[in-house]
Amino acid sequence: MAKGVAFAAVRKLALFLPGVEEGTSYGTPAFKVRGKLIARLREDGETLVLKVPFDLRDFLMSADPATFYITDHYRGYPAVLVRLPVVDRAHLRDLLEEAWRFSAPKTLLAAHEPRKPG
Repeated sequence: MAKGVAFAAVRKLALFLPGVEEGTSYGTPAFKVRGKLIARLREDGETLVLKVPFDLRDFLMSADPATFYITDHYRGYPAVLVRLPVVDRAHLRDLLEEAWRFSAPKTLLAAHEPRKPG
């Protein structure tokens, strides 16, 4: 498994998701869905702030603390910090989709759910 993801790849993965737009947050590149933040690059240029539910954050940090962590600032926020130089690209793609699902409005989610054969 190749490790490490450049921010250009993060941008491509994030903008592939329905309704995601690039903007800024705290002066750094960010990705939002209908104005709600899903991810942003931290000032160090190597860490991604990813908005995820608390239970997923806790799981990620206990399963892979070398890749996922938080600082005191993020303790009360549903977000995890991702070390881009060591994260697996496929795993990050899946986590970006989770962040999108966590923040996207229900109407957008419903419009992009795969149709079930009926």
